[in-house]
Amino acid sequence: MMINKFITAALFMPLLLMEFGCQPEEVKKDYPIQPVSFTDVHIDDLFWSPRLETNRRVTIPYCFMRCEETGRINNFAVAGGLTDGEYEGRRFNDSDVYKVIEGASYSLSVHQDPELEAYLDSLIVLIAAAQEEDGYLSTPRTIIKTGLSDRFNGMYGGDERWSRLDHGHELYCVGHMYEAAVAHYLATGKKSLLDVALRNADLVCNEFGPDKIRSVPGHEEIEIGLVKLFRVTGDEKYLNTAKFFIDERGHYNGRDPHGYNNHEYCQDHLPVLDQTEPVGHVVRALYLYSGVADIAAITGEESYLHPLNTIWNNITGKKLYLTGNMGVQDYDEGFGEEYMLPNQMAYNETCAGIGNALWNHRMFLLSGDSKYIDVLERDLYNGVLSGVSLEGNTFFYPNPLASEGNYHRSPWFDCACCPTNIARFMPSIPGYIYAQREDAIYVNLFIAGTGYVRLTSNKVKLVTETIYPWEGSVKISVYPEDTGELDIRLRIPGWSRNEVVPGDLYSYIDESNNPVSLRVNGKEIPIEMEKGYAILRQEWKNGDIIELEMPMPVRQVQAHEMVTDNLGRIALERGPIVYCAEGIDNGGTALDLKVPGLQDLKVNYHPDLLNGVAVISGKENTFRAIPYFAWAHRGDSEMAVWMNPSE
Repeated sequence: MMINKFITAALFMPLLLMEFGCQPEEVKKDYPIQPVSFTDVHIDDLFWSPRLETNRRVTIPYCFMRCEETGRINNFAVAGGLTDGEYEGRRFNDSDVYKVIEGASYSLSVHQDPELEAYLDSLIVLIAAAQEEDGYLSTPRTIIKTGLSDRFNGMYGGDERWSRLDHGHELYCVGHMYEAAVAHYLATGKKSLLDVALRNADLVCNEFGPDKIRSVPGHEEIEIGLVKLFRVTGDEKYLNTAKFFIDERGHYNGRDPHGYNNHEYCQDHLPVLDQTEPVGHVVRALYLYSGVADIAAITGEESYLHPLNTIWNNITGKKLYLTGNMGVQDYDEGFGEEYMLPNQMAYNETCAGIGNALWNHRMFLLSGDSKYIDVLERDLYNGVLSGVSLEGNTFFYPNPLASEGNYHRSPWFDCACCPTNIARFMPSIPGYIYAQREDAIYVNLFIAGTGYVRLTSNKVKLVTETIYPWEGSVKISVYPEDTGELDIRLRIPGWSRNEVVPGDLYSYIDESNNPVSLRVNGKEIPIEMEKGYAILRQEWKNGDIIELEMPMPVRQVQAHEMVTDNLGRIALERGPIVYCAEGIDNGGTALDLKVPGLQDLKVNYHPDLLNGVAVISGKENTFRAIPYFAWAHRGDSEMAVWMNPSE
């Protein structure tokens, strides 16, 4: 049996830090719900195990290779005076190296690889050499020194540090470095990269603040990284600086927007507490909302919850694509107007899908509400997975919902944020499966394997058996260390409760009359619901068995009438999977295809197609649809998610 273990991305969990013996005494308050630590989740899953192994064996090494070929790694050697040369690439290329180091560190945490560990050690030597004496680290500025305004089309705005924060990416890049440093330290116990990160963070904390430089990064990310440094060290200056960067937004203080980088583009148009709708660059916004959630959790300041909840409701009700991703404007990678959801022009950046998962997970940890996991799951199986090929070495940057047949994954991009984000995000997926709060266990995602949950008064092993997302049968065997009473909370997905997403942006045309059923030790029990979870509150003993049955009929989805691009069209779903039609399966066309009625559709699992997928087809073989995440693997072909109904 192949059992793969993967890390939760060291996102925000004292449990993880406690395991490594580095949880500071003064770090007490955090999210009321905690994810189950990565070392306690072992995946043995038909769907996910191959994908996570591909990320470890293919995507991470591939991204390192590309970072070498494109000069991203050599930039550190040049900046450190270890070799001669000029700066290569875009001004934010440092961040790509950091993100792959983060993903590689997660891999090392669960899979010993001396060669990979030695390679990271060699990279960290280059990064440390590139750091200036006072802790500053930005290879383009260190290498070029003068003429930055010309070199990067005015994006830096001058030769002084921090002079063009709206688009300079100095703080964005080091934010990713902080995340990589924490991941590397927790994985290896080595402080080599953490020391670099702390020296840089000390500089940032010394130079920015209410009585210092009053400005904010145009691309949010450092806020998340600073919180992680706070969790590792317990030093509140990192937390306070993260909070400063959030609270300072919208106060301008002489900040001058540059070109299309207006205040809205950078979420700098209003104070965060006054923001009520998402604006500007999508990925920047989602990283901001994730950072705000972190600050809300640690400080306990409930005032941050209002903008988070209001913005979330706006996105979910008016700006979310069916695949769980968002973004419609390629010129600024931004949000569109309400109900503006075109299909061929959909942007849906892969990084935005990842950012949406990070944010929704945090919203769940704050609230215990399954609606956030519903969006996360939809995004994960559709919006995120579409961004990387089954082979693990080609990628989508945008993820449209329709194509004329001229769109395909690329081996790399000049702006390579998406491949490197995939490399670091994929290993974190096991950390989204379970969570716990005092004596309650949350089962959020249905992925086969074993989880070990450490509660306040007990330890519980959960063994999950399922072939989800292809079928809705889930069996969970419960093994508490001590027989005793506790809550097990099973998420009952919105799709199984006739809800596409919270709100009325999408709806199923016909309600399913197939009820979810729940059994404990073979006895069917009534489902007691709370915030989207079935609550099983009882005394548990070794070998107790929970069986959840969620029927998975094919469903037809319609969009809100204000979404004009989808008027009169339908989409197909089954369970959490959004389907699409490709021309290769449908006589060369997909954009004008008619979908047979539900009574004329069948579902079959094809183990030899696209690494194994369930296919929806017409009973007369006149129609075929595959999971959206698997499109564009069989040559150029038309594709459509939203299609014409048969009548």
